[in-house]
Order: sequence, then structure tokens, then C-alpha cells
Amino acid sequence: MSLDFESNTFETETINLSGTQERIVRGGRNLFDLLPKALESIQQIGVIGWGSQGPAQAQNLRDSLENTGVKVKIGLRPGSSSVEAAEAAGVTEANGTLGEMYQVIAESDLVLLLISDAAQADNFENIFERLKPGATLGLSHGFLLGHIKAEGAQFPDNVNVIAVCPKGMGPSVRRLYEQGKEVNGAGINASFAVEQDVDGKATDIALAWSIALGAPFTFQTTVENEYLSDIFGERGVLLGAVHGIVECLYRRFSFQGMSEEDAFLHSCESITGPISKIISRDGILAVYEGLDDTGKAEFKTAYCAAYHPSVEVLLEIYDEVQSGNEIRSVVFHNRRFERYPIGKIDGTRMWEIGKSVRAKRVEENIPVNPFTAGVYCATMVAQCDVLAEKGHSWSEIANESVIECVDSLNPYMHFRGVSHMIDNCSTTARLGARKWAPRFDYVLTQQAFVAIDNNEDLDEKVFDQLLTHNIHPVLKPCAELRPSVDISLQE
Repeated sequence: MSLDFESNTFETETINLSGTQERIVRGGRNLFDLLPKALESIQQIGVIGWGSQGPAQAQNLRDSLENTGVKVKIGLRPGSSSVEAAEAAGVTEANGTLGEMYQVIAESDLVLLLISDAAQADNFENIFERLKPGATLGLSHGFLLGHIKAEGAQFPDNVNVIAVCPKGMGPSVRRLYEQGKEVNGAGINASFAVEQDVDGKATDIALAWSIALGAPFTFQTTVENEYLSDIFGERGVLLGAVHGIVECLYRRFSFQGMSEEDAFLHSCESITGPISKIISRDGILAVYEGLDDTGKAEFKTAYCAAYHPSVEVLLEIYDEVQSGNEIRSVVFHNRRFERYPIGKIDGTRMWEIGKSVRAKRVEENIPVNPFTAGVYCATMVAQCDVLAEKGHSWSEIANESVIECVDSLNPYMHFRGVSHMIDNCSTTARLGARKWAPRFDYVLTQQAFVAIDNNEDLDEKVFDQLLTHNIHPVLKPCAELRPSVDISLQE
């Protein structure tokens, strides 16, 4: 995959990520004046859906394109339960910013397809039929490409097909954009891809879309690599792995004699709080370096024990995503949904304890538990290594394995709880997290922890590799591109 692209509108720059040159576009509100030029062929942007990404992207685009002549219109199916929420955001039929889904698709020059993955799978043929020749179809997730490949279908050959994929959940995209009104460039990083370019304008349209969303920097990928890394990542350390890790650590600490509240504090709270904050600002290695000698020894033991079991599960996940099995599982679930909707996880004892811990939380008193840190960092680095082995770019690896965790998802988990996140994320992510979290839980409990408790020889080479890992120099320039503002989650 070539990571060298040209823009007729926006200035590009080349960054060095662990010896690899990648071209990016740095965002910022100072670029908003260039948006009309990049979108000169676009009179209307149709945002289809009002789920997680829909509200954020529609409102960010509306605000960024104000007074440019580019109209943003939301398309929803008749009787959609989202109409009330859209209207609360100022989107109404009366002011011409809300319409029926297929009508909005047919009349729009840029169609952002932000309905659920399952709905895309069920309706793609009707959607393709409504696209007008020369229009641009925009995706924020590559799921649809994976699905139509499995179906033997393809995108219409008379439209551009692009992707802009924010590396964070929709509410983060909106909240950081709003905070960016005070700090130029505050937002969520995004990848972009051009699958089809029928008029030579696809790259600039994609970059304009990303900049208008508030992305601090935009890096290049392919639609296929995006869905492979994204679906893999949310089953890994973004959601599934962290769910499994905190549950097995909570049990372990409880069995070792900690109170239930302390066990939650040293497992879940430690990861979503101080460990994530350290990684966000100073990188993965800083977690280890900030410990005392006893803590460093405990971190090293946990890291060496957890690394290989984590790689084992992550390789399995990648194979399942690449084969199309994970995409098929989402489609099959949608067919079973009315009979068996997805259950919730937050009724168990651990998550009830978590509610009481958060209610009494004092941030500065949350410990960086070295054992927890070792297990978590081992899984995070293992995910980086699997993606690197599979040929993904360092921008994608860093964002899908580290930055999205610590700057978007983990702060929300800290604010509302891991269980709340698992129970309220997209269907694709929710299914994957629930399916793979137990695999991480069991492999760590049955292999990593047993090896530690039995004083088995551990592979210390993996720790030596951590000390000089490529992810550290990769994260450094990414951190320099990061806005100075942290996401604010006060309600």
C-alpha cells in the first residue's frame, strides 16, 4: 500500500514513524476556509443515520461548513426512533435538514453512510441504486466492503467511494470538536481511504470531510485495511480485551484477599484512570519507568507472562476477521435479533461494585497497580505486533491499538464504566467484545497466571523487546500532533 498521496487543496507533510515515511494532513480550524474549494462539486452532504457517528459528524460538518453554501441534510427511515433526538439538535423537516433516507441519498452529492453495519448489509443494493452518477459514497467503517466482497457484489462504477474513519466513538468526535473551539485542532484523529476515484476529486473530498470533523491529523489507509484493523481492534484491546483483562484481574485480586472495592480499584480503575493517562501523555514505556523497583519487577513478571497468551488470541481474532467470519457473525446476529436481542453484562457483582467505587472516586488516590499495568501493556503491545506482522501502517497501528484506547474509549469507560461501554457501543463492536472478552479472561487466567503462580520460566525476551519497541518512537510524533486538550466528560 502506498502511503504517499497528493492534495490539490491542503498542504501535506511527511512524518517519520519508526523509519517509515508517512504522509499526513494536519487539521485545524485555520483550514476551514479551504473547505469550499475541496468541496466545489458538493452542494449537499447527506448524512444517513443518527446512531453513534451520525450526530457527531452531522453537527461537526454543519458547524464547519456554515456560510459556505454546502448543505448538510440528515436521512432517516420513516418512523425512526432517532427523529426526536435529531430534532433536539436542530435537524428538522421544516428547516430542510431532515428527510427520508432514500430521498436524501438520491439528492446528495456526498452520501455519508453511517447506519449500522447490519443495516448496511441488508440495504446496500437499494442504497447503491439511489446514488446519482458522479456522487461520492462515504463510509466511516470498511464493514460494507468486507460484506459485499463476501456476497460477490461491488460498488457502482460511476461513483467515488471514500472512507474517513475517526479513531474514536461518535460522542468523542463531537465533544472534542466543541472543545476545539477554544484550542485549535482539538478533535479525534482519522484515517482516510480512496476505494474508487471516478473524477479525480475523491482525495480532496475525503480530506475536507476529515478536517471538517475536527481531526488533528489525517493519515492514509485502504478501506480493506481499515475494516481489518478496526474490527480486529475492537475485539482486542479497544473493547474485548480490556473487558476480559479487568474481569480476570478483579477475580485474582479478590481471591488474593483484597476487598471487592479494592480489587476493582486496582484492576479496572487503574487501567481506565492513571495507566491510560500516562500512556496518553508519555507513552507505554512511561508506565513501567514510573514504578519503584518492586513495582518494576512485578510489571515485568506480569508482562512476560501475559504477552504470548495475548498474541495467541489476537492472531485468532485477526484470522477470523480476515476470513470474513466476524462480519458474517454480525449479519447472522441481525437475523436472530428479534428473537434474542443482545443481553447486558452490567448486572454482575463486579460491575455493581464498580458503581459504588466510581461514586466515591478520588482520582489522585487511584493506584497504578504494577501487575495490572504489566498485563494491560503486554496486550496492547501484542496487538501492535500482530498488526505490524499483518502489514498495517504505523499510523494505523498506533491509532487502533493505543491512541483510540487512551484518548477516546478509556476516558468514557472511566466516566461511565467498562460495562456501560460494552452494553452501549455499536452492534458490531458489542458482539465482538462479548464474544472475545472471555477468551482473554480464560487464556490469562489459565496460562499467564498459572505460569506466575507455579514459578515457571517466562520468556524475558519479550520484555527486552518492549524496552526498544518500535511503538515508542511512533507514538512520539503522534503525541506532538496531539492537541493540548484532554476530553472533558462532565455532564
